Amino acid sequence: MDLLSIFLKGGWVMYFILLCSIIAVAVVIEKFIVLRKAKINVPAFLIKIRTLLKKKDIEGAINFCMQERTPVSNIVRKGLRKFRFGHQRVVEAIESAGRQEIGKLEKGLSTLATISGIAPLLGFLGTVTGMINAFMKIQELQGSVSPADLAGGIWEALITTAFGLIVGIPALAFYNYFVNAINKLVMDIELITNDIIDVLDDTSKHGSTEEDEEEINL
Repeated sequence: MDLLSIFLKGGWVMYFILLCSIIAVAVVIEKFIVLRKAKINVPAFLIKIRTLLKKKDIEGAINFCMQERTPVSNIVRKGLRKFRFGHQRVVEAIESAGRQEIGKLEKGLSTLATISGIAPLLGFLGTVTGMINAFMKIQELQGSVSPADLAGGIWEALITTAFGLIVGIPALAFYNYFVNAINKLVMDIELITNDIIDVLDDTSKHGSTEEDEEEINL
C-alpha cells in the first residue's frame, strides 16, 4: 500500500493535517533562514564598534552596522543615529529598535505552537469520526459484521492519530528549539547594546583614548 492510499483512508481530517504540516514546514524553513542571518560574532562586533566609538567616529560605526545587516547591528545603528540628542534618546532608540527586531525574530512562532497543539487534536478527531463510522457500520449490518466491515473506520481512526502526532511532535520540538535560539540571541543583543551605551557614556565624559585596550569580557 502506497502513501497516497494510506492518506486517503484517513478521510477528510487528513486534509487539515496535511495543511498543518505544509504551514509548519514553511515556518520552520523561514525561521532557520532568519536565525542564520541573525547570527553574529559578538566579540568581533564589539571590538570593531568599540574601536570606532572611542575614536568618536559615529558615522564610521553607523556604516559598519549597515554592512553587518543583522538585528543587533540594526538596533545599534538606530541608537547611534540619536547620539547627538543625548544619552536618553540613544537608550530610547535602542529599546524601540530592540522590540521591533525581537518581534521580527519571533514572527511565526505562535503559528508553530498552534500547529503543535492542533495537529494531534485533529488526529484525535479523526479517531472519533473513525470509531463513529465503525459503529454506524455495525448498526447498519445489525451486528453481523466481519473485521473487513469495520476496517474502514478503524483505518481512519488509527491513521489520523498517527499523522496528527507525526506533525505535532516535530512542530513542538522545533518551536522549543527556536524559542531557545531566540532567547540566546536576545541575551547577545542585551550584552552588546548595554556595552555600546556604556562606551558612548565613557566617550562623552572622558574622551576617546584612555581605555582603548580594555579587555572585553564575554
